[in-house]
Amino acid sequence: MDYWILPVTDFQQNCTLLWCPRTRQAAIVDPGGEPERIVAQLRQLALQPQCILLTHGHLDHVGASAALAAQLGIPIKGPAREDAFLFQSLPEQCQRFGFPPVAVFEPDQWLEHGDQIRFGDVVLDVIHCPGHTPGHIVFYQADSQLAQVGDVLFRGSIGRTDFPRGNHQQLLDAIQQRLFPLGDAVRFIPGHGPLSTFGEERRTNPFVGG
Repeated sequence: MDYWILPVTDFQQNCTLLWCPRTRQAAIVDPGGEPERIVAQLRQLALQPQCILLTHGHLDHVGASAALAAQLGIPIKGPAREDAFLFQSLPEQCQRFGFPPVAVFEPDQWLEHGDQIRFGDVVLDVIHCPGHTPGHIVFYQADSQLAQVGDVLFRGSIGRTDFPRGNHQQLLDAIQQRLFPLGDAVRFIPGHGPLSTFGEERRTNPFVGG
């Protein structure tokens, strides 16, 4: 599996294109805004988008989803249903953070722990990792040893849990019980900032290292 990271909006949120190198079929993960840049990058890489994948329902991760889905004719999948309240609050989120208006929408498919997403030869495992939001999920590609973790884990930090329905202990448990056991060699793309590995964070991250 190949990938391209495209930071979008003032929040510099890592919208990621994941694709199968044989078929060029692709998934768009967390398109938080700037849909025209995302479409331009898809064209430049000659990719065939199959779906939009969302790790959680915060505005900076979902803001361009509905517009892209309509333009490209592809479904929106994820996060878990527990984040439905965040999709209902999108207009309020826009007002609070000064984003252009985004209408309420729902994904075409809510995802659950253990689900799989397929495009081309790529298979992504869905891992429920609540804490930052109750319905937050992670996408893991075993063959590439690569995970898309949204706002669960960052290089040297972890996701905030002071948003509505956040839970600090749930977040720590998700990282230590569902992510770290995947292996130290697994690289991860966070929702913001640079890549790291689970091994590096297990060794050095002051919030979950040890």
